[in-house]
Amino acid sequence: MPDVIEDKIRLVLAGQNLNDDDFCDFSLEQQNEALEVKGIQPMSSSDYTPICQKTVTYIVAAVIVNDQDEVLMMQEAKPSCAGEWYLPAGRVEKNETLVEAVKREVLEETGLIMEPKTLLMVECVSGSWFRFVMTGEILGGTIKTPEQANEEALQASWVQKVEDLSLRAKDILPLIQKAREYTKSKGIPWHPSVLPMVQSRAKLYLRLIVCIKKKATNRLHVLISEKSALHLPIAEINPGRNVHSTLHRFMVDIFGDSVPQHRPHGLLSVEFSGGQSGDGVCLTLLVSFKPPLEEVPIFGKYIWHELAQSLAESLTARLPRNMTVPLNVIR
Repeated sequence: MPDVIEDKIRLVLAGQNLNDDDFCDFSLEQQNEALEVKGIQPMSSSDYTPICQKTVTYIVAAVIVNDQDEVLMMQEAKPSCAGEWYLPAGRVEKNETLVEAVKREVLEETGLIMEPKTLLMVECVSGSWFRFVMTGEILGGTIKTPEQANEEALQASWVQKVEDLSLRAKDILPLIQKAREYTKSKGIPWHPSVLPMVQSRAKLYLRLIVCIKKKATNRLHVLISEKSALHLPIAEINPGRNVHSTLHRFMVDIFGDSVPQHRPHGLLSVEFSGGQSGDGVCLTLLVSFKPPLEEVPIFGKYIWHELAQSLAESLTARLPRNMTVPLNVIR
């Protein structure tokens, strides 16, 4: 059965769909019960269900850099920020995939046809607001001129010095910097193309690939849940708190109050329903422990599994900087 887990890790690393069941080791109900025991009132109902544009907000943004190091920008038409500049971005619509959404936004706001290549970053403000930032290439279309201004945008332009524009918000500057680094990364190690996959999800989930080395053998191990069928540990994201809070509580549930030193590296995959039996999402986060396996006790129905050497090497290669998609939790 652990071989099945290794196959699933290989699929994640290859950017392929797991077709996994809706396992959950740490549900919102369990999280709320743990809070109530401590006399703390939960912020979210245990039966919370993500509903696109109602109880959960999904945003897409495109950062496209051309061969002249210019960034595709659009000028806002909305009364609240008319005349200010921003990246092509907007809300995901009901029954729309993330890839469909970013292509639509780019076409509506700039007149250009985008081919998404990879996620650059996933941002979240709370457990119910997510922004998926993608980069890609322009395949065609005609850039929007002031004469073509409409309710979507006044115009679009390729811009070298974005900071000289009157920006709607400066939160896009780090995204542009990341895209420029990625575009110039020839010969520099970077994560492979990671695009959101369509997978039926009824809830918001955080899946963990937790790795650790055993001191006695120097072999890499990963954490497996033994609750129901063997699977990678997965928790329901609390919509009322940020994702780091969900991660911390989940790690405490597994390893106890004194969780040894560990590092969340970034995302290996994103699964999004796009209206396929729900409006949920599943983020697969890579986490590594600094102390050896012998010094990290486990509480609950979890075990360490020693990975085959080739898979261990593939997973280890994703630990350095830029080898996973950053998960930026905005406080």
